[in-house]
Amino acid sequence: MKTRQIKDGIDWVGAVDWDRRLFDSLIPLPDGTSYNAYLVRGQDKTALLDSVDPDMAEELLAKLGGVSGIDYIVSHHAEQDHSGSLPMVLERFPSAQVVCTPKAKGMLMDLMSLPEESFLPVEDGESVSLGGRTLRFLHTPWVHWPETMVSYLEQDRILFSCDFFGSHLASADLFVTDRCRVYEAAKRYFAEIMMPFRGQIEKNLNKLSPLDLDMIAPSHGPLYPDPSFILDAYQEWVSGTPRNTVVLPHVSMHGSTKHMVDHLVASLVERGVSVEPFDLTGTDIGKLATTLVDAGTVVLGTPTIHAGPHPYAANCAFLANALRPRPAFLSIVGSYGWGGKTVQTLTGMLSNIKAEILDPVFCKGMPDKETLKALEGMADTIASKHREQGFS
Repeated sequence: MKTRQIKDGIDWVGAVDWDRRLFDSLIPLPDGTSYNAYLVRGQDKTALLDSVDPDMAEELLAKLGGVSGIDYIVSHHAEQDHSGSLPMVLERFPSAQVVCTPKAKGMLMDLMSLPEESFLPVEDGESVSLGGRTLRFLHTPWVHWPETMVSYLEQDRILFSCDFFGSHLASADLFVTDRCRVYEAAKRYFAEIMMPFRGQIEKNLNKLSPLDLDMIAPSHGPLYPDPSFILDAYQEWVSGTPRNTVVLPHVSMHGSTKHMVDHLVASLVERGVSVEPFDLTGTDIGKLATTLVDAGTVVLGTPTIHAGPHPYAANCAFLANALRPRPAFLSIVGSYGWGGKTVQTLTGMLSNIKAEILDPVFCKGMPDKETLKALEGMADTIASKHREQGFS
């Protein structure tokens, strides 16, 4: 794909990774992704904002083939999908200075083996002039690493936001055209990457609010010609306002736990509660994470193995605890053969989730009438508590 003009003197020079299906050996990418890099020309100087994943370095260098010189390479974030091609770009443009936060300097030296003399660390709010165009750098720690920053091109009112407001989405469209598709991808991206840092994200949203923005250009996914679209979405997501939804990840070995989950799902639906069940033997963890953003209640379903939870349930609990969603209520359902400490183990693994724990429902062997009645009681409790909280 060729260089694409955003406006006069500002070009997209990144790469679209149509075929990538896994990120960080963890996050599924059902729609691929893009690595957005931007070339900004002033009257006197030229800046490259971010690079691309090392696997796509040749695409970036090909797009820079007609560029006679680069004065600044802005590294908003030290992670490889943004900065992994820096050594190759510096080899092509050895006089360029790498602009980054002071904390990023040390990380880039460690991760990319870049020489110290290549760096131009900038403080929060510091600017560089390109001649007729000014880049102002704003530190945005924990979006989503401690060293991150964004760049504001003042005269053009464009925010180059790096991972902030991004979406893993390979698309032929440079700008957002299908809002529903981008909203879903951006919410998934928020859930997978930003949700653990909601408090810091909110602080950085407030920090950016005084900026006069005509466009937001993230490092993944399409650009936003209407910044309010993604800004409003982020305000909603960081608020953590729960909805009238139960997220129900589960795994079953011999059908007992599955029978319980099915009964609970049907009971919740009868009571007007939305349910998102996930079979953990084949779940897209990104989609599961997305539903956790505004879940009112999370119920984890698991059989007992060797006196503890099924490994898939334990893995789910570990992931949820790391992502730190904000459900109001939390519970566990499941089965056992002779005993165990499944409930104690799982609740101990979910210590980061500050939710009210509802009485779990566990049965020995297959669920009997008493167990099914207890599940209906759990559904009654959840529906009642959701109404009391005003969840919609």
